[in-house]
Amino acid sequence: MNLTGTFTALITPFQKDGEIDWQCLEKLTRLQIQNGVEGIVPCGTTGESPTLSHKEHREVIARVIKTAKEENSNAVIIAGTGSNSTKEAIELTKAAAEDGADFALSVNPYYNKPTQEGLYRHFSEIADASSIPILLYNIPGRTSVSLNIDTMKKLSAHGNIAGVKEATGDLNFMISVIQETPENFSLISGDDNLLLPILSVGGRGVISVVSNIFPKEASEITRKYLNKEYEATKELFMKIFPVCGAMFLETNPIPVKFAASYLSLCENLLRLPLTSVSKENEVKIQNAVDKFKGGQ
Repeated sequence: MNLTGTFTALITPFQKDGEIDWQCLEKLTRLQIQNGVEGIVPCGTTGESPTLSHKEHREVIARVIKTAKEENSNAVIIAGTGSNSTKEAIELTKAAAEDGADFALSVNPYYNKPTQEGLYRHFSEIADASSIPILLYNIPGRTSVSLNIDTMKKLSAHGNIAGVKEATGDLNFMISVIQETPENFSLISGDDNLLLPILSVGGRGVISVVSNIFPKEASEITRKYLNKEYEATKELFMKIFPVCGAMFLETNPIPVKFAASYLSLCENLLRLPLTSVSKENEVKIQNAVDKFKGGQ
């Protein structure tokens, strides 16, 4: 199936002792589905996946799937299962599939910096081994490597690779991807602040950070655009745009964790090496959130 809509890159809430707050995780999951997002992405960057153990990683995905599907059986779960080890990525993807995920999100291998041939073989082997479709995750700012257009075209021909979460920030590149790949290959924005431009050139939605705190409004942007309500889409996008910027004043998910705590959704607790947002940026985030809420 084609991926279309808003998929929340869900935060992972923690307790003061550093353990996962499972009750809060279920609450956040229900909140997302009840407010209209098409799906959820557990264990992505925003979910602090690098600091989750393999056991925690699998349990977070399983609990999000169970809770989301209870709220809406059509909710789409895109499990974060990427790794810079092909073998590990395959194992994580198989586990997510067994637990009921609909798609797996697989990031470019980080730190070891493979060539384009290495990237092609990495993703091809994951897709070959997986019983669920794979969504590529192209984010060179985090991984130091980027899929080029030729590699993207080759991977888009694989029957089990459904699309790409594009976070290069390069609209020219994204247009080339849309033009050079099959119609059923979904380009999903990895950046909230580029959603409207990406929709306008053929993108199909967003894996969103800001929808953690404003799921109803964030998810309406894609739906309104696809319903050809262009002026309403633009108005809502421009209204939420400053909040999108505030969510990246520091490394994601530091700002959104603070914003979620400010809105009493969870505690402002992160695992090291991530630390809480600076006092200066706390004020900026609060102002952006308050202004958006006041303008509704």
